[in-house]
Amino acid sequence: MRDEMVKMAARAREAAHLMAKADSNRKREALERMAAALEEERGAIAAANDIDVREAGCKGLTAAKIDRLRLSDKVVAEMIGGLREVAQLPDPVGEITRMWTRPNGLRVGKMRIPLGVIGIIYESRPNVTVDAAALCIKAGNAVILRGGSEAFHSNQCLAGILQKAMKECGLPEGAVQAVATTDREAVLELLKLEEYIDVMIPRGGEDLIRFVAENARMPVLKHYKGVCHVYVDAEADPKMAESICLNAKVQRPGVCNAMETLLVHKDIAGSFLPGAAAALRREGVELRGCETTRSIVPDCLPATEADWYAEYLDLVLAVRVVKDMEEAIGHITKYGSQHTEAIVTENYQKAHRFLQEVQSSLVLVNASTRFNDGFQLGLGAEIGISTSRLHAFGPMGIEELTTTKFIALGNGQLRS
Repeated sequence: MRDEMVKMAARAREAAHLMAKADSNRKREALERMAAALEEERGAIAAANDIDVREAGCKGLTAAKIDRLRLSDKVVAEMIGGLREVAQLPDPVGEITRMWTRPNGLRVGKMRIPLGVIGIIYESRPNVTVDAAALCIKAGNAVILRGGSEAFHSNQCLAGILQKAMKECGLPEGAVQAVATTDREAVLELLKLEEYIDVMIPRGGEDLIRFVAENARMPVLKHYKGVCHVYVDAEADPKMAESICLNAKVQRPGVCNAMETLLVHKDIAGSFLPGAAAALRREGVELRGCETTRSIVPDCLPATEADWYAEYLDLVLAVRVVKDMEEAIGHITKYGSQHTEAIVTENYQKAHRFLQEVQSSLVLVNASTRFNDGFQLGLGAEIGISTSRLHAFGPMGIEELTTTKFIALGNGQLRS
């Protein structure tokens, strides 16, 4: 197994050297060709995905997991559209991000370059195969993809289509590779190959991410979980606050940027919580609240200490009444995961203070936590969300798949 993974990683390293100097037009052409190839191979994609869905049903996977696995016509269309959208984004490679002149006339700057070889380990959704490959190629990288065993046939089919398109456009096939085994030993071997793989990005549940972080010898861009908060301030517009809370919790509860804890200022709790609780319950949300919350919403279940740390990924919400914004920020600091936090307020000073003092990858004012997404924030797409701060913090788009090197332009300067 090790020899096989080393061979794959070495091939990726060789491809990364070629991708780093690939012409922008060539990369764009390859992405457009990939989109066309997915359209042409819809039948093959559907057949491979049917195998995975059928096997998932036999293994007893939940309906939610099977839904994430299924490549419907809509999902395939989104993958095709995503490829075409990424193709049209500006190429970050070679961009000069800063330039300054030293007293001796030496001009110093920073230039964007690819990260190199990126490993991505992910679960369930086979569309990640296409999304991740698109972003890595656009940023001039090579990528090794290791999807979950439940999507093996889908991932192999998609990667094969992408590789063929790369070859047709004169780019190295080794720049997009999918691990061709479901053996978990392959993952362990990949995580040891720091001489070939520059960074590892895990996408999936907390157990997977911790496994990768604990075993990888190369840097890992990760987030363990999304314990996201909405704080409804005393000076919030109640109608706006209710709609934001509903969207943040119920629009898609099983994702990392869904609200898990609602914090409400004591001065507005009595008037706001009954209506908000009723609206949330109509959507099937189970409420677990502090003592003050339960005095206002009597049939709310009691919250335990564990609830404040919980990432439910379900229609369950913890609710706490706080005495002021300072207590709200303190709660977020103690129990949050530095993922996404929002404040609802009409007070500019409070909004500004919340933005400054809350240290999460996205902090919002008067908007839903569901906006922590690369596409929603205008990055075109994302490869994941990082809460590790080093290198990237928040959604990782094309720029986050590059780094910078220093350059210096002189006219004969010598150091004395």
